[in-house]
Amino acid sequence: MRRCVVAIRKAALFGLVFAGIAAAGSASAAEAAWTASKCGAEPQAPAVKAATVAQYNESVDRVTAYEKAARVYNACVAAQANREETAISQEASARISHVHAGSAAVQSHIAASFQTLSANLAAASRKLGHH
Repeated sequence: MRRCVVAIRKAALFGLVFAGIAAAGSASAAEAAWTASKCGAEPQAPAVKAATVAQYNESVDRVTAYEKAARVYNACVAAQANREETAISQEASARISHVHAGSAAVQSHIAASFQTLSANLAAASRKLGHH
């Protein structure tokens, strides 16, 4: 009976872990599926057989082994995704900085032009104001 409780808890845990992974993956469904190439192949969930107590006990052992392999694989995928996301973020930040610097330079140039034009118009106005 203890194995049954453990198996039910593990099944619920797998559902939560892999539902989260599936939800994260569906966000980029429009693009080609990303894979964690350095993590190898995803472990395959075993079939659960319960026709006999022996089959059930073997299934619990296979599920336990799968849980360990799936956790290791999931940790590898999360780490690789984090590394790649960080690299993308840093690249985007550098590009944004470049664009911002160019935009700020144009705004500064235009502000300086307006300041010069305004000063020239004020001087001309004072000069012509005497006539």
